Amino acid sequence: MNTPEWLKPGIYGALIGAVFVGVVGFTWGGWVTGGTSNDRAMAMSRDDVVASMVPVCLDMARSDPARVDKIETIRAASTYQRRDALMTAGWATMPGTDAANRDIAQACLAALDVDGSPEPAENAVDEG
Repeated sequence: MNTPEWLKPGIYGALIGAVFVGVVGFTWGGWVTGGTSNDRAMAMSRDDVVASMVPVCLDMARSDPARVDKIETIRAASTYQRRDALMTAGWATMPGTDAANRDIAQACLAALDVDGSPEPAENAVDEG
């Protein structure tokens, strides 16, 4: 069987072109493997769950009778220990679970604005 002379360079060109397209696609084209897409999907779902649980944490903080003492304990803790102090307060323990969630505690701590101005008492008179 005689093969045409142009076939060998054509096959080499197709292989080199396929490799080039693959390299460009994975580096600049945004292509990812199945494992990477699974990791990204898991991270996004975890972030969404944490974001949906922050209002529950804030509501638990608002309705806690010992709120002022716990806020002062969190304020007194060093910056890197505040998350643990919030977890100890019990506000990051979601209903139906036994342990506090570190990610929820971190997001709740950011939403609480512990270093902000103290909240006025409910029975305080508005002077303005």
